[in-house]
Amino acid sequence: MLILLAFIIVFHITSAALLFISTIDNAWWVGDNFSTDVWRVCTTNRSTCMAITDEFNEYQSIQAVQASMILSTIFCCVAFLVFILQLFRLKQGERFVLTSIIQLLSCLCVMIAASIYTDRHEELHQSHGYVMEVSKGQYGYSFVLAWIAFAFTLISGVMYLVLRKRK
Repeated sequence: MLILLAFIIVFHITSAALLFISTIDNAWWVGDNFSTDVWRVCTTNRSTCMAITDEFNEYQSIQAVQASMILSTIFCCVAFLVFILQLFRLKQGERFVLTSIIQLLSCLCVMIAASIYTDRHEELHQSHGYVMEVSKGQYGYSFVLAWIAFAFTLISGVMYLVLRKRK
């Protein structure tokens, strides 16, 4: 049982790390001379960055992605703290239900953020607010990490439900 708990703790911390990296790092959409995320657009040859503001056509979509990614990261961290508290406080059978619910909420939030970005990426990258042509890019590794974090949070949420029945 201790090995299983250690594996779940490592899995949960990995999920949180993936969420932090995908939320913060500037690589949701990349091209030859630029990279962009949900916060700013940077040119790679001049190392200049410009914040994404309400000048952009699809700013509401970007704000929805920002909010969902922040919520998913917060939910994941709160779920870990609740897991630690429930580990020592609740009796068997009642453990980890709240942790599972919070982790599944984190999963839902990251899915919403990545889905919005997937659906709206064409409109997002054709805005007149950009100083360069960003429509000729491709998804970056932060976007891929967001989808991997979705899978990890889903799996860990289900693992907490299964774990509550174990001795």
